Amino acid sequence: MSRVMIIGAGGVGRVVAYKCAQYPEVFSEFMIASRTIQRCREIAADIKEDLGYDKITTAAVDAEDIPALTNLLKEYKPVMVIHVALPYQDLTIMEACLAAGVHYLDTANYEPKEEAKFEYSHQWAYHERFKKAGLTAILGCGFDPGVTSIFTARAAKHIFDEIHYLDIVDANAGDHGKAFATNFNPEINIREITQNGKYWENGEWVEIPPFSIRKDLNYPDVGPKASYVLYHEELESLVKHFPTIKRARFWMTFGDEYLTHLRVIQNIGMAGIEPVMHKGVEIIPLEFLKTVLPDPGELGENYVGQTSIGCRIRGIKDGKPETYYIWNNCHHAQAFKETRAQGVSYTTGVPAMTGAMMLLKGEWTGAGVFNVEQFNPDPFLKVLGKHGLEWKEEIGADLEL
Repeated sequence: MSRVMIIGAGGVGRVVAYKCAQYPEVFSEFMIASRTIQRCREIAADIKEDLGYDKITTAAVDAEDIPALTNLLKEYKPVMVIHVALPYQDLTIMEACLAAGVHYLDTANYEPKEEAKFEYSHQWAYHERFKKAGLTAILGCGFDPGVTSIFTARAAKHIFDEIHYLDIVDANAGDHGKAFATNFNPEINIREITQNGKYWENGEWVEIPPFSIRKDLNYPDVGPKASYVLYHEELESLVKHFPTIKRARFWMTFGDEYLTHLRVIQNIGMAGIEPVMHKGVEIIPLEFLKTVLPDPGELGENYVGQTSIGCRIRGIKDGKPETYYIWNNCHHAQAFKETRAQGVSYTTGVPAMTGAMMLLKGEWTGAGVFNVEQFNPDPFLKVLGKHGLEWKEEIGADLEL
């Protein structure tokens, strides 16, 4: 039985808290900490009402204030931090964990505020410090990155002798009834999809304009969806840890209406991350846009449809070509019924809790900084379905890619 601290009280933080509360034999008590303590209290109250679990403490903290966060960690004394706030805060939280002697887990890699650039080098640089401290830092334990990386590790361990071609495919076939909304933090979401796309081929990165490669891909129980190549951080770690990969791409679905709104937002400068002056006050356009768009954490109530995310892999087994498809579908309405959050938050929060459980139960061990595919995928995938994300696989699949 372990005490943990959840940093972040958005939709993903809500799901992590609900899922921790469902397993009190592992998570005996926990703290939810965020800049806005009222959101932490709302989650705690909902969990007590729905599940009867009341071993929750709440606190207000600025995750970018290393001394304040360190003091909170030393005072509460958790075994680990589950960080589901903003990627900008990865390094400050890692610093506080080192100072307080606490294990660390996140769901997205560090991104500097001033540049829309995803790169693991900032966090990989902490490996020796965590190793020396005897602490574990688990990077990217959401769905993508996270489960998709663990799916790939399963393929490498059980299905292939060599993985040659990896396509991660991510479809959201849900409908929330809003004219335009993002499924997670708008600031992070828009920065992610408007930067140049990038994929790995023949030992180097190929950079492409945003949304310049499109295919209509078929997704299980969803059907055909317009899918676009963009860059996603797990590609960087997967091609490092599975060097037989010749090509690795990440595909995500977008509707025409969504892309039209996005083009307008860009054309009028609202996607900008450089400061501008407004009535004598310096603001960042994208941060302002975030305040007027729907809160992703509040989309769940009327959300219908489902997500479908998985890995389509080609390679060699026993000297012969082999294909493999492994995936999960998650219904928004079912996620909301269980946690009062929509499916995208659910598919990120459940793996974060499951990864924390792997560490706390001794299934994932080691001192240093690790991406999830470096651990044994079997115990994680053994319980993922029980935790709410059932997965399916097909060997010899027709991959259409």
